[in-house]
Amino acid sequence: MSAPLYTGDGPRTNRRGALRCLAAGAAALGVPRAFAQDDKSTITVLVGAATTMDATARMVSEHLREVLGRPVITVSRLGAGGRLALGELRRAPPDGRMLMVSTSSPFTIYPNIYTKLEYDPVADFTPISGVSWFDVAMATSLSTGVTDLKGLLAWARAKGPEALYGAAPGQGSASHFAGIGLSLASGVPLSVVPYKDSTVAIGDMIAGRLPMLITGTGALTEMHKGGRLRLIATSGAQRTPLVNDVPTFREAGADVVVVNSVGLYGPARMPAELQARLHAAVQSMLARSELRDRLLSMGMTPMPMTATQLASSLADDRRQFEGLVKRSGYVPETS
Repeated sequence: MSAPLYTGDGPRTNRRGALRCLAAGAAALGVPRAFAQDDKSTITVLVGAATTMDATARMVSEHLREVLGRPVITVSRLGAGGRLALGELRRAPPDGRMLMVSTSSPFTIYPNIYTKLEYDPVADFTPISGVSWFDVAMATSLSTGVTDLKGLLAWARAKGPEALYGAAPGQGSASHFAGIGLSLASGVPLSVVPYKDSTVAIGDMIAGRLPMLITGTGALTEMHKGGRLRLIATSGAQRTPLVNDVPTFREAGADVVVVNSVGLYGPARMPAELQARLHAAVQSMLARSELRDRLLSMGMTPMPMTATQLASSLADDRRQFEGLVKRSGYVPETS
């Protein structure tokens, strides 16, 4: 078997331990009412992805508005897998008026799959706080007739070139690399069909046009529970409470762990005091049980991670993806 693949922070923190840390960390840090008593300028929180990421960014914005006593708006900048939003953040002054909620992919996967990036994933941004992490899942169409990962891999081996799996949100995503990791771990060739949107991919699967799909677990949960598709395995280090009847890839026999972190970021060179205040505000959000529950209902696990821990985790993941790209023979994109 190949070495496990990690893309994020889930495998390093169990859920119960994480939630215990959240409450203690927020209480110790304290949360300021505002950056300055007379500063009521608007904070813009960018987000470069739709659906769950957009909802998460809006949760962060709502809480910052409440805690900091300032106007906070969420602005969607869709396109290029979040790189458009990152470009806008990169050009912003480091005064805390422009922030971004982003997955770890632009900082961990993209540097290994694009030969030309408009930004430096380390030098151009300030990690502020971990927000959450989420895993992906392998689902199969009922038409395959299989019920577990061993059976699905046997089916795929027999099908040869017809063993296609959809990956949403597309080529070069964590979902795509989960499939690459599974193929390397099992020795079964799998061909990817990239989808920009999981809704279209799920529709193709239910219609029998797509035999397998890897995407965020939250997007697949209701269809699995309703019996319209079958979840085979999830990619976290432990089972997700969304579908705790579904084993992890490791439990099912494939040494693959893939999770993606979500964090709050600012432009480079943000003052340490400002960074600390924003971090404290996010931690106070994660300490609220009703907001933790909202995240969990979307397939997100709250992630109590400091700026230093987040930056270290991103560095580890970049190195791990570098190794995976080399082992897989993935050809980097030129733009």
